[in-house]
Parts: sequence; C-alpha cells; structure tokens
Amino acid sequence: MDSSLVAKYNVAAPRYTSYPTVPYWDKKEFDTVQWKEKVMATFAASNTEQGISLYIHLPYCESLCTYCGCNTRITVNHKVEEPYLEAVLKEWKMYHELFKEKPLIREIHLGGGTPTFFSAANLVKLIEGIRKDSAIHPDFEFGFEAHPGNTETSHLKALFDQGFRRVSFGIQDFDPAVQDVINRYQTYEQVKQITEEARAMGYTSVNYDLIYGLPLQKLASVVDTIEKVKQLRPDRIAFYSYAHVPWIKPGQRKFTELDLPDGETKRELYEKGRQLLEEAGYAEIGMDHFALKSDSLFTAANNGTLHRNFMGYTTTGTKLLVGLGVSSISDSWNAFAQNVKVVEDYLHLVNSNTLPVYRGHFLTEEDLILRKHILNLMCRMITCWSQAGEQCEGLYRGIERMKPLEADALVRLQPFEIHVTEKGKSFLRNICMALDERLWQDQPSTAIFSTTA
Repeated sequence: MDSSLVAKYNVAAPRYTSYPTVPYWDKKEFDTVQWKEKVMATFAASNTEQGISLYIHLPYCESLCTYCGCNTRITVNHKVEEPYLEAVLKEWKMYHELFKEKPLIREIHLGGGTPTFFSAANLVKLIEGIRKDSAIHPDFEFGFEAHPGNTETSHLKALFDQGFRRVSFGIQDFDPAVQDVINRYQTYEQVKQITEEARAMGYTSVNYDLIYGLPLQKLASVVDTIEKVKQLRPDRIAFYSYAHVPWIKPGQRKFTELDLPDGETKRELYEKGRQLLEEAGYAEIGMDHFALKSDSLFTAANNGTLHRNFMGYTTTGTKLLVGLGVSSISDSWNAFAQNVKVVEDYLHLVNSNTLPVYRGHFLTEEDLILRKHILNLMCRMITCWSQAGEQCEGLYRGIERMKPLEADALVRLQPFEIHVTEKGKSFLRNICMALDERLWQDQPSTAIFSTTA
C-alpha cells in the first residue's frame, strides 16, 4: 500500500450505512404523521414481493466495553428485561396497525448492546410476539449478535428454534493487553466452544467481528488473533476500523490518541489482516467484510444482490426496514426515522402509545439518486446512469470531485459510469464521500466522523 496515498486520504469520513448520513438529516422538527404515511406507502408497494426487515436494539450490557460506539445501558439488574421487551412489542404493534395486510418478515436482526444479556426465555417471548399475526418470507434470514463470554447453549437453542441461523460473535482481539484496555474479555477456548456448539446445533453462518486500530494493538496481536480465527474458520468476518470518537462516547477517554496506532501503522494492521484472510480462502466483500465462498454473503456479492443498510452488509435488500427499540433507525427508502436514545424516554413514549421517533429525514429527489449511486459503489464497486431519473447536478459535481481520485488510480471514470479499481477498494469511504453532496454543501466545523485509515 502506497503510504503517501494513506496519508493523503486519511480524513474523517462516514461509513455510508445510509445517505444522507445522520449528521446531515434535516434539522427541522420531525413530522411523525408524514413518517407514518411514508411507511404505509412503502409497505403497500413492497411487502407482497420483498417483505420487510426488522432491526431490534437490545441496549443492555453488564459492563462497558470502552471501544464501543453503540447506544448501551450498563447494568447488572436483569429486572429491566421484561419491561423493555414489553415496550418493544408495543412499538411493533403501533407499526403493525399501520399495515393493511400481514407483514411478510424477510429479516430480523437483534443488535445491541448485548442481546444475550437477555434470558433465553425472554428472547423467545420477544420473537414469538414479533411473529404473531405476521407471515415469514420463504427466504427469511434471522441473525443476532452475541458476546462469547455470556452466550449460553440455551440462547443458541432458543433462537435456533425460532428460525435463527446466523450468529455474530464480537471477538475484537485475543491479546490480553488489548482486552484489558478495552474492557472486553473472552478467551480463545470460550470462542471455540460456543462456535462449535452453534455449528453442531445447525447454525449455517457464523460471523466474527474483529477490530484493527485498537489501543495498545500491535501487528503481532492482529496476526495472532487472525491465526486463531483461521483455526475456527467462521463463515464471515467483519474486520473493521476502530472509530475513535471520545466526544461522542466518553468511555473511550480511558485511553488517548497516544495509545492508538498512527495512520500508517493502522493501515499496516489492515493490510496484513486482509492478506492473512485472503490466504485462508476468504474473499473481501464490499468494505471491511470477508466471507468464505460457501457463504451467502459471497454469493450475494457475486450475483449483484448485496445490500447495505444500518445493519451493515446484508443479503436481503428490502425497501422497508423497521427499527424497534431505543435509538433504532427505520428506513422506508424515501425517509429515515430514529427513535429516542434514552431508555427512560423510550419507555415513557411507548407506554403512552406514542411512536418514539424524535428525528429523521425525508429524502429529496437528488438524495434518492445519490443514495442509489453510493449504495452501488459500496456493494458492487460500480455505478451507472443512462436515464434521466439517475442523473442530477449533485452527481456531476461529485464526478468533478473524483478527478483527483482518478489521477491516483482509485476510480475509473467512463461516460455514464464510475468503476472502483482494485487499488481503490481500500479507499471506498473516500470515493463515496466525493458523491456526498450534503457533506460538501455543509462542511463540518468540528469532528463528527472517524478517520478512514
């Protein structure tokens, strides 16, 4: 990797799980009535064929992982489980009442927080409540995130019986020094045991989350972690950059920038990790993701059906994504809505029979065009436009901003097409940023994103 390019393009940039990105949503007061109308229209147009996706945020953790950028609530009081899940089902009922027919559920993803903080019995109640009066798409995909240190056989069995076949274990790094500074502990033996249990039970896709750029992390640590991971051979691996945002997540103030690898070293960690994974038979999928050729993520990437949303890369692209739970984000394709971020506020609103959204964005025609092109680049490494509805002024301004990237051989610009080169795959966030018209119209005066390196 050319170190001069790494230095040149090591800038703060979004991860593009949406466009516009959350900091550039409309600042005006959110119109909940209009949001409901958008949901109903998208549901009516897409439910029969595509179905809908559900993301359910389960925020509780027993301890704080200091690297974490998610919305969490730290407690050892498990009495919080039932009131929270009751509220999630009440929120689902509010959405259910907007639909004129049975929702056809294509995807469910349980994220956190730590979903396995909740007892197996309570998770069953949640999923049974979601599935009640709903239909399940023939090609459904249900998955959940899990902490290897607290996931029990009962969790795996309960969710397997509800149709879950995908599980994602947060590993991050096996180095004891790194685990100590980020307050995230699990041994190789724990990970091996729970992985083998999942596979024996019938889970068809096991994912590991690994992070590079963590405090105190060295090249030897990344190599050792990936060598251990290779022995267990998960079907998918998310190998992504640590996002240092202490102004948003105070827990990250346990360490400073001096404890983090610099930009060039961080890129070296990634390049070495990628090399080891590819040598082990993993194919790079989009940005930061790797999969065995036997996994459905690889298949989706090759047949052009790979999708990206607030849950990351997925094989199931639906126009309607309903986010349930505190801080969850919903997507009707032409609008976004986010729930309130404080658990008590969420519980109060839902128990008052009020949809707990507090902000969002209604996409303009230009937003929709740029969203499509950014999504194409993130998932397919190419985007094209030949019809009037695929072009806008923002697109052409973005192409002009891509000229320096073309000069550095990161993209290839052709009439009505943008191609990401092999070299450019490592700079995908920078490439998409060139098309981010809202960011260029309103450049931030303070840091709001992590850097790309």
